[in-house]
Amino acid sequence: MTAKITQYAEFWPYYLREHSNANCRRLHYIGSTLALLCLIAAFIFMMPWLVLLALVAGYGPAWIAHFFVQKNRPATFTYPFWSLYSDFRMYFYWLGGKLPEELKKAGI
Repeated sequence: MTAKITQYAEFWPYYLREHSNANCRRLHYIGSTLALLCLIAAFIFMMPWLVLLALVAGYGPAWIAHFFVQKNRPATFTYPFWSLYSDFRMYFYWLGGKLPEELKKAGI
Protein backbone atom coordinates (compact mmCIF):
# COMPACT_ATOMS: atom_id res chain seq x y z
CA MET A 1 0.00 0.00 0.00
CA THR A 2 1.29 3.45 -0.86
CA ALA A 3 1.35 6.33 1.57
CA LYS A 4 -1.60 8.73 1.44
CA ILE A 5 -0.87 11.94 -0.44
CA THR A 6 -1.14 14.96 1.85
CA GLN A 7 -0.31 17.86 -0.49
CA TYR A 8 -1.95 18.82 -3.75
CA ALA A 9 1.45 19.42 -5.37
CA GLU A 10 2.08 15.68 -4.98
CA PHE A 11 -1.42 14.75 -6.08
CA TRP A 12 -1.41 16.47 -9.48
CA PRO A 13 1.40 14.34 -11.02
CA TYR A 14 -0.18 11.24 -9.46
CA TYR A 15 -3.54 12.21 -10.98
CA LEU A 16 -1.99 12.64 -14.42
CA ARG A 17 -0.25 9.27 -14.20
CA GLU A 18 -3.61 7.70 -13.30
CA HIS A 19 -4.87 9.18 -16.59
CA SER A 20 -1.89 8.22 -18.77
CA ASN A 21 -4.07 6.49 -21.37
CA ALA A 22 -5.25 8.99 -24.00
CA ASN A 23 -8.59 7.19 -24.40
CA CYS A 24 -9.17 7.47 -20.66
CA ARG A 25 -8.60 11.20 -20.89
CA ARG A 26 -10.91 11.45 -23.91
CA LEU A 27 -13.76 9.88 -21.97
CA HIS A 28 -13.04 12.34 -19.14
CA TYR A 29 -13.28 15.25 -21.59
CA ILE A 30 -16.64 13.97 -22.83
CA GLY A 31 -17.90 13.65 -19.26
CA SER A 32 -16.60 17.09 -18.25
CA THR A 33 -18.20 18.68 -21.31
CA LEU A 34 -21.54 17.00 -20.62
CA ALA A 35 -21.39 17.97 -16.94
CA LEU A 36 -20.66 21.61 -17.76
CA LEU A 37 -23.48 21.70 -20.32
CA CYS A 38 -25.89 20.27 -17.73
CA LEU A 39 -24.81 22.87 -15.17
CA ILE A 40 -25.20 25.70 -17.66
CA ALA A 41 -28.64 24.41 -18.69
CA ALA A 42 -29.66 24.06 -15.01
CA PHE A 43 -28.83 27.72 -14.49
CA ILE A 44 -30.36 29.03 -17.72
CA PHE A 45 -33.57 27.03 -17.54
CA MET A 46 -33.84 27.07 -13.73
CA MET A 47 -34.00 23.26 -13.59
CA PRO A 48 -32.11 22.13 -10.47
CA TRP A 49 -32.51 18.44 -11.31
CA LEU A 50 -29.99 18.98 -14.10
CA VAL A 51 -27.33 19.35 -11.41
CA LEU A 52 -27.87 15.67 -10.56
CA LEU A 53 -27.67 14.81 -14.24
CA ALA A 54 -24.37 16.72 -14.36
CA LEU A 55 -22.94 14.36 -11.74
CA VAL A 56 -23.99 11.27 -13.71
CA ALA A 57 -22.87 12.78 -17.03
CA GLY A 58 -19.49 13.74 -15.58
CA TYR A 59 -18.65 10.73 -13.46
CA GLY A 60 -20.22 8.06 -15.69
CA PRO A 61 -17.78 8.33 -18.61
CA ALA A 62 -14.86 8.94 -16.24
CA TRP A 63 -15.52 5.81 -14.21
CA ILE A 64 -16.09 3.73 -17.34
CA ALA A 65 -12.73 5.04 -18.56
CA HIS A 66 -10.99 3.92 -15.38
CA PHE A 67 -12.60 0.50 -15.05
CA PHE A 68 -12.48 -0.54 -18.71
CA VAL A 69 -9.77 1.57 -20.42
CA GLN A 70 -7.16 2.65 -17.87
CA LYS A 71 -8.00 -0.38 -15.67
CA ASN A 72 -7.42 1.36 -12.37
CA ARG A 73 -9.47 2.71 -9.47
CA PRO A 74 -10.71 6.30 -9.88
CA ALA A 75 -8.82 8.77 -7.69
CA THR A 76 -12.22 10.20 -6.74
CA PHE A 77 -12.73 7.31 -4.35
CA THR A 78 -9.71 8.30 -2.25
CA TYR A 79 -9.28 12.01 -2.99
CA PRO A 80 -12.74 13.32 -4.00
CA PHE A 81 -12.13 17.08 -3.88
CA TRP A 82 -8.63 17.08 -5.35
CA SER A 83 -9.83 14.69 -8.02
CA LEU A 84 -12.79 16.87 -9.02
CA TYR A 85 -10.57 19.94 -9.16
CA SER A 86 -7.99 18.00 -11.19
CA ASP A 87 -10.64 16.73 -13.62
CA PHE A 88 -11.39 20.30 -14.58
CA ARG A 89 -7.76 21.36 -14.40
CA MET A 90 -6.87 18.59 -16.86
CA TYR A 91 -9.87 19.52 -19.04
CA PHE A 92 -8.97 23.20 -19.27
CA TYR A 93 -5.26 22.47 -19.76
CA TRP A 94 -6.30 20.20 -22.62
CA LEU A 95 -8.55 22.91 -24.13
CA GLY A 96 -5.73 25.43 -23.79
CA GLY A 97 -3.12 23.14 -25.33
CA LYS A 98 -1.08 23.03 -22.11
CA LEU A 99 -1.73 19.42 -21.15
CA PRO A 100 1.16 17.83 -23.11
CA GLU A 101 3.64 19.86 -21.06
CA GLU A 102 1.98 18.79 -17.80
CA LEU A 103 1.96 15.15 -18.89
CA LYS A 104 5.66 15.37 -19.73
CA LYS A 105 6.42 16.84 -16.28
CA ALA A 106 4.50 13.91 -14.73
CA GLY A 107 6.62 11.42 -16.70
CA ILE A 108 4.01 10.50 -19.30
